[in-house]
Amino acid sequence: MSSSNPLVSIIFPVKNEGINVKNTLDSLVKVKTDISYEVIIVDDASEDACCDFLSSHDYPIAIKLVKTDGLGAANARNVGAEKASGQYYIFCDAHLFFEDDWIEKLLDPMEKGIADGVVPGIAPHDKPNTVGYGYTINLEKFKANFNGRSILAKGSEPVPTPCLPGGCLAIKKDVFIDIGGFDKGFIVWGHEDVEISIKMWLFGYKCFIQPQVKILHVFRKSFPYNVTVTHADYNMMRMAYSHFSEERIEKCKKYIRVPAKADQIIQSVIDNGALEQRAAYFSRRKFDDDWFFKNFRIDF
Repeated sequence: MSSSNPLVSIIFPVKNEGINVKNTLDSLVKVKTDISYEVIIVDDASEDACCDFLSSHDYPIAIKLVKTDGLGAANARNVGAEKASGQYYIFCDAHLFFEDDWIEKLLDPMEKGIADGVVPGIAPHDKPNTVGYGYTINLEKFKANFNGRSILAKGSEPVPTPCLPGGCLAIKKDVFIDIGGFDKGFIVWGHEDVEISIKMWLFGYKCFIQPQVKILHVFRKSFPYNVTVTHADYNMMRMAYSHFSEERIEKCKKYIRVPAKADQIIQSVIDNGALEQRAAYFSRRKFDDDWFFKNFRIDF
């Protein structure tokens, strides 16, 4: 680990998280670390007063509370990054439990120049030995699924992953700025972590798993706010138009779960600038989507 002791900005997007926000912060401040960090909580129009406790609790770390008006998961993260002062950003769900030295270990592959974005192993809080290592893309429904232990090389060295789960995602500040952050045209929820990972790879950056770190995650049975399949399908199609070949765009259209809304979704994606973004991305990327899917042996 470098002796530079980089400042880290830990960014929590929050919406109707109940007691989870407090539990997550309590876990964060209890674990050991020698890294200097700040916390940025982006309260994206919560209706359950889940952040009100901050006014009466004195934490031994700098905490910035930012209020936004229902921007959605991707843009709440972007706002958090705008308020951040760290050299590294760690985007975290507000329902996690941490372990000692997790920040040091998560930063290590980036400090060594191995990776530009890093995720830990992630396990359910009630099944801590069931660990997922990064994401791949499940082509049955075109959604992100955790990689199993088989993705790891012998030992516990960091290894590449197709996608970085957004539940706990570390990235260099300069890389985040260079790629434009999370897609600013995304709505509500869905595919924001897959999109930023694909964008990183295509722009020449590297996404890795750090299996020496494990974070426990509260996997909820339902969303505490309104999310529809149309929201996620809109984001999927925006991602497809931004990064994929015409053939893959057509394949993605078949994943739209309410076919009657397909034309409306696609037209909205186009009206909101996806083709212009596609041209800008294609002009600067170092690899194409054929390379990405072949490199990670995803037959899409």
